[in-house]
Amino acid sequence: MNNKFSEALIRLAKRDLEVRERLLNENELFKGYHPEMEKIHKDNAQHLRQMIEMIGFPTISKVGLEANEAAWLIVQHSISDPDFMKSSYQLMFENKTDINLKHLAFLFDRIQFFQGKPQKFGTQLNSDGSIYPVINKNEINDLRNKHHLPPLSTEEINSIPLVEDLESIENQDLEYIIWKQKVGWK
Repeated sequence: MNNKFSEALIRLAKRDLEVRERLLNENELFKGYHPEMEKIHKDNAQHLRQMIEMIGFPTISKVGLEANEAAWLIVQHSISDPDFMKSSYQLMFENKTDINLKHLAFLFDRIQFFQGKPQKFGTQLNSDGSIYPVINKNEINDLRNKHHLPPLSTEEINSIPLVEDLESIENQDLEYIIWKQKVGWK
């Protein structure tokens, strides 16, 4: 296990979460993508990208469980870099026996969410807190189970908007649409 990379990943993720918590407490986090948060996410993604060039994706056997969790968090928060998120997903998929499978599910859904496509596992939420549309409500709990996610209740599943509602959901926030185009999601 590479302790140098492990310590760096944990430190980067900790900083991300500390700034997130502070902005949340200051009621600044949900007023668009806060510039300070975006900078940390971009910087962290750049550091992780460099690590990946040296050791490949930081799997559990390479960096330990906590640092692997930190690597996933960095990828999950690199929303301004669609290519990095997608390439990281591919690396995680190729190493799925050496990562936490729920991370693969969350990242798949997050990529789908930012592309304006239905998700598989129901991990991403709309701005009102409801679950973002899913590809197939009938198989969602089976997929969640296979990826170590807790099941959704029948009520939760029934309240998921239909795929046909995606266009109206996606067109609710003009600033969000502009941001997605600017960073390359659309």
